[in-house]
Amino acid sequence: MVGIVSKPGTGEKLEILSADAQYDLACACGSRKEEHRKRSSKGKWIYPITLPNGGRSVLFKTLISNVCTNDCKYCPLRDGQDVRRCSLGADETAKVFLDYYNRREVFGLFLSSGVFGSADTTMERLNRIAKLLRKKYAFRGYIHLKVIPGASNAAIEEAVSLASAVSLNIETPGEANLAKLSNRKKYIRDIIEPIKLISKLTGRGMKYERVKQTTQFIVGAAGESDSEIVKYMGGLYDRLKMHRVYFSAYQKGLGDRSITGEKAELTEPTDVFVREHRLYQVDFLLRKYGFKDSDIVFNKEGNLSLACDPKEAWAQRHPEIFPVNVNRASEWELLRVPGLGPVTIKGILEQRRRWRINGIEDLGKVGIRPLGGRLAKASKYLVF
Repeated sequence: MVGIVSKPGTGEKLEILSADAQYDLACACGSRKEEHRKRSSKGKWIYPITLPNGGRSVLFKTLISNVCTNDCKYCPLRDGQDVRRCSLGADETAKVFLDYYNRREVFGLFLSSGVFGSADTTMERLNRIAKLLRKKYAFRGYIHLKVIPGASNAAIEEAVSLASAVSLNIETPGEANLAKLSNRKKYIRDIIEPIKLISKLTGRGMKYERVKQTTQFIVGAAGESDSEIVKYMGGLYDRLKMHRVYFSAYQKGLGDRSITGEKAELTEPTDVFVREHRLYQVDFLLRKYGFKDSDIVFNKEGNLSLACDPKEAWAQRHPEIFPVNVNRASEWELLRVPGLGPVTIKGILEQRRRWRINGIEDLGKVGIRPLGGRLAKASKYLVF
């Protein structure tokens, strides 16, 4: 008996490729409810996301191919795996995206891909889709392009010239950790040098300053410590002016069995997502609260506490700072108080210019919404 295998149409390919794009998702947990990993019921390629500038939107997100010549041990799509492979053409990708965009179901486009042929062959397809949209269809909206590790400088610059945002996944903190996961990728050549090039191209005063650069860590696959990740985060923000760092918790069973993965202290299945959540909290401290990577508190194994958020861990380590006087403290001191965020602190600074704050209940007088447990936590570190 002869079986006939039909060539998949665009809709079927999108089903396959958008499902496979789950392995390239950040924010399984996130630091806020709206950052959780999720998809729309309208189709797996309709994807609510947090943009690099912090805004929320809905993107058309898919791989253009799940063919891959790389050997990344954490990835189910790596070379040699028994996966149904397919690819989208440039024209069909552009047209199906515009169909959704013109119906106002999506705000923009997020394109990624497995590596088919070579890094530059893959980048040529990604760039061609963006070029079609920009030149042929005069699309001026949001396009996020994934930069393929090992791509040439010319291919990277073309991507930056066409995109609103670009990202190249850093994957692990350091060369030794990447070597545990891939024999084909070279950390400095294929990842760090391209990230530095993008930072140069998009730096202040440069031609492509408007383009945002982001990156992502695959958390846990290489058995790295949180302190290693946070040290690299500090460098990405301070020296390379990265707009956002994202995290994707590695889940055992998706990759090669040889991956040792997470530490023994992560005993519950949900612990990997708590760890990811803690890293997002650290990321927020670095970006919004003025913390440095050297301020973050780790246990003796170099990991963040699963039981205590990193801001409260810092407060417990520095009892000499507390309690903080709400009516006299500087913004820096208020930002160190567990439970107080930038919005609440702005309200405190505005309120105390008009009248004295006598208690935690006064924070509602200028429109600060009651924060329940967060304000209760803050009250332990404040005096009025």
